[in-house]
Amino acid sequence: MKFSYAWSMPNYRTFKMKPVNDFILKHDLEGLIIDPFANRKSDYGAITNDINPESDTDFHLDALEFLRSFESNSVDFLLFDPPYSLRQIKECYDGLGIAMHQRETQTFYCDLKNEIARIMKIGGKVISFGWSSVGMGKNRGFDKNEILLVCHGGHHNDTIILSETRRA
Repeated sequence: MKFSYAWSMPNYRTFKMKPVNDFILKHDLEGLIIDPFANRKSDYGAITNDINPESDTDFHLDALEFLRSFESNSVDFLLFDPPYSLRQIKECYDGLGIAMHQRETQTFYCDLKNEIARIMKIGGKVISFGWSSVGMGKNRGFDKNEILLVCHGGHHNDTIILSETRRA
């Protein structure tokens, strides 16, 4: 597995950080590309979704509902940039007037990752963003390819970007 390190000013639009954009663009962005937490239309040709109806995306669904709308083994590439913590999940949903309960926050990532595993084609890639390098995981049929650690300096958490491929 390849490991890289870069520095960038933090940006709530993750893909606007140069090292992150460069990391995405070096991957083969072909076929069906989706982004369940897009916040805005994609620069990468992806079908975009964001639960916030104010976001300029193709769909405004809960991310799990969005993922469930795809056939099994149908997605070639997925950009997975969810809220990075349970606190951020609660703030995001509460800010939209959607009650997020403790049980839902505890299973949030697991439910999403299980659905992602279902819809990804063999050989498909997932690039995950967050504060953890766990990713989709071997138990869901994924192999880690590369990690990019983006340092933001000062009191900011680093952003961890992980590329994984769905195996047979």
